[in-house]
Amino acid sequence: MTLEQRLAQIKIVPVIAINHAQQALPLAKVLMDNGLPCAEITFRTEAAQEAIRLMREAYPEMLIGAGTVLTTAQVDQAQQAGADFIVSPGLNPTTVKYCQQRGIAIVPGVNNPSLVEQAMELGLRTLKFFPAEPSGGVAMLKALSAVYPVKFMPTGGISAANVQHYLDLPSVVACGGTWMVPTDLMDKGDWPAIAKLVREL
Repeated sequence: MTLEQRLAQIKIVPVIAINHAQQALPLAKVLMDNGLPCAEITFRTEAAQEAIRLMREAYPEMLIGAGTVLTTAQVDQAQQAGADFIVSPGLNPTTVKYCQQRGIAIVPGVNNPSLVEQAMELGLRTLKFFPAEPSGGVAMLKALSAVYPVKFMPTGGISAANVQHYLDLPSVVACGGTWMVPTDLMDKGDWPAIAKLVREL
């Protein structure tokens, strides 16, 4: 099954900034037990690589992405930890080609026609639309989808209130969001509250 097919099945990708690696396993358990077998662990914190490694060991079947990947060194760290795919905020041809050479899928961020065309030139057909809401939201996605044969994973400003508007678009395979995995609840260890947010999806 391709990454696009797996994302289309899951529909929602929790985008997670983990401050402490020991949060990884209880979080993964909450996601798996409540019907969301997926996580995008962002490289915005020092714990990212170890968190991915722990999740991968405990849940081999989980779909795990490494987010906010800005350098080829981070690609190496993510791949060594067991990430299934890479997500970047923007379109960096160096990072894209590096991932392609190493056989790991990448979903780079785009938010205008020129970037979509550059991504297509690099052979990519599944792209992150980021930051979704500040970049024109659903209206901008409709305009891009009318002319480009690509699929999008909108992220940035997505919430429980607007996620369905995005998922209703044929060009959207999944949405990324943070609302069901708030960092403050993770830091408090309030796993029942996170479980409730995940179930509400």
